[in-house]
Amino acid sequence: MSQQLTGETTELLQAMIRNACVNDGTPDSGEEIRNADLLTTFLEGSGLDIQRFESHPGRASVVARIEGSDPNAPKLCLMGHTDVVPVSPEGWDNDPFGGELIDGEVWGRGAIDMLNLTSSMAVAFRHLADSGFTPTGDLIYFGVADEEAGGTWGAEWMFEHHADVIDADYVLTELGGWSSVDQHGHRKITINVGEKGIAWRKLRVRGTPGHGSMPWGSDNALVKAAEAVRRLASFRPATQITDMWRGQVDAMHISEEEKAVLLDPQQVWDALDAMPVGAARACHALTHTTISPNVIHPVESQKTNVIPDVVDLVVDIRTLPGTTEAEVIAMITEALGDLAPHVEIGEAEQQAEGTQSSIDTPLWDVISHQTQIAYPGAELLPGLVVGGTDARFYRQRGRIGYGAGLFSPSMDMATFGNRFHGHNERIDVESLGLATDFWLGICQELLG
Repeated sequence: MSQQLTGETTELLQAMIRNACVNDGTPDSGEEIRNADLLTTFLEGSGLDIQRFESHPGRASVVARIEGSDPNAPKLCLMGHTDVVPVSPEGWDNDPFGGELIDGEVWGRGAIDMLNLTSSMAVAFRHLADSGFTPTGDLIYFGVADEEAGGTWGAEWMFEHHADVIDADYVLTELGGWSSVDQHGHRKITINVGEKGIAWRKLRVRGTPGHGSMPWGSDNALVKAAEAVRRLASFRPATQITDMWRGQVDAMHISEEEKAVLLDPQQVWDALDAMPVGAARACHALTHTTISPNVIHPVESQKTNVIPDVVDLVVDIRTLPGTTEAEVIAMITEALGDLAPHVEIGEAEQQAEGTQSSIDTPLWDVISHQTQIAYPGAELLPGLVVGGTDARFYRQRGRIGYGAGLFSPSMDMATFGNRFHGHNERIDVESLGLATDFWLGICQELLG
């Protein structure tokens, strides 16, 4: 592991964190132009072809390219987003935008999601350019805005307006690279090959208006909405046991009896109830379509003394690959039960089918080989992202997309999950160095 490149990645990550490109989902948030400026300055000294694209004032993405020697050879894109989610500073032990290096770890929002990879990709990319690397196919670096709010001003906009600039046969991005050791002492490294779909829905609950001073027997839309929230939150969709889930269970450090329970659709819910909350959340999301009612608001300004006749719920629904829109509507209707006639299921606020890439590819073989350098004997484990990433925009076009990376042994799935979007987000410097070397090795082996 190169100490020089590790140091460069650490410093670039710290600077990106300090730029505080916080995306709250509104068009004028993010201000990714700050990290776009930083990345442009970092990359431009190598004589690279660098382009800037501003989809909305302040929402800038950066694309750099090393031209390949063979126009027919496969292209590889290293894609990292430059925005981060909001923070609650009172929950942090250190400044969430300080980018401080404390006891071998870089602290700050984005350290895990995913500025660590965005910076390590940039360092590896510049190093290849400085060394005169000539790939067979084009090598593309894509520092993209707006991933944290669905890609409207980032990857989606780029594919709508400048697809030729970012399109590639292969794309590497978040999430993946943590490892675990099973009960036999075998290390398995998760590389995510797919992700769940998004089916966010607005549900309009109707009642009858009245005066708040006489609530007895009223048809209160808010009360109905509260019951709808309870039913949605407690609904248990059917369990889906996939080959990918079987692989994940096989890698767990648990007994054969416990594994059998997790692979039995009739027993999974009892197993979840007995597990630590963090592990249960992950296992539940990997085996079910999830329904999370997260937002409630009146349609218009609501006075305290008026019984509301209309209330809107916004529900975050994440679907396993292969789940249809009709199946989503059926789940909502089943969960609501006798309340269903009082609820209008609106059009999807965000809609994207689950996507999955094959592992029967040269890139998968290269990733497997490159992991052996840091972890001899390790086995790759295909995984599923339970949230959303920009990889879906590539997979929807028939491209191969993997959520990759490489972390130190201290960054297991539980640690990664607890820090992801959480308080005290931080990444160890060893992981930064491993990732930088990982990208170098992949690019040189696949395109060299």
